[in-house]
Amino acid sequence: MRGPGLFSEIRKKGKDLLRKDYSYDQKITFSSPTKTGVGLTTNAVKKGGLYIGDIASQYKYKNTTFDVKVDTESNVSSTVTLEEFLPFTKAVGTLKLPDNSSGKLEVQYFHDHASVAGAVGLKQSPIVDLSATVGSQGIAFGAEAAFDTSSGTFTKYNAGLSLKKPDYIVSILLADKGDTLRACYVHHLSELDSLTSVKTKLNNGRKFGALFQHQLRPNNVLTISGEFDTKSLDKKPRFGLALALKP
Repeated sequence: MRGPGLFSEIRKKGKDLLRKDYSYDQKITFSSPTKTGVGLTTNAVKKGGLYIGDIASQYKYKNTTFDVKVDTESNVSSTVTLEEFLPFTKAVGTLKLPDNSSGKLEVQYFHDHASVAGAVGLKQSPIVDLSATVGSQGIAFGAEAAFDTSSGTFTKYNAGLSLKKPDYIVSILLADKGDTLRACYVHHLSELDSLTSVKTKLNNGRKFGALFQHQLRPNNVLTISGEFDTKSLDKKPRFGLALALKP
């Protein structure tokens, strides 16, 4: 992806570092490619006394990628991604079943210093989403809006700014139609080693989280994470264990 990226990327990097891989359940993931080029990924999660899971498959043919996922509640989600059907342009179609009205088509355009995306629901009187981002050298500014064609009103308009450097990331988002200001700062410290990483986080609700991740062998990763409320130390902390396996 060239240029400053989409508007959704402004906070994604920081959100991934603060939320990605944190899990407070027991989870195991197994991924395996097949000789036909289809990738299969199976997830199993234990939440309390309940077991849930899903299986996802991905198939790539030339510049087109097909993704399908089915979970234990019989929900089916599918995505078709078409790369470079026009220069610097990507098209993404999504559909979730049994909700037939969830279909959406999105077109994304990437330039060296700007990106534009538009999405429309595949139903009568859909919601139309538009976003644009400009920037260079690690600085990006963007805005997004959503228009409900059935009511003729804007249901969303947000703006954001991000600064990315090799050792830190700063992002500021004006959300909820200007009613909420969100800020995120992530700083990278030195690595323990090439196989182990440790992350910590503290949010404005004074909840402290920590994560330990270790690569047991190539493509096999063990993750242990926990969180506790510093305002209510009498509350029971949350812990999780995840194991990702790939041949």
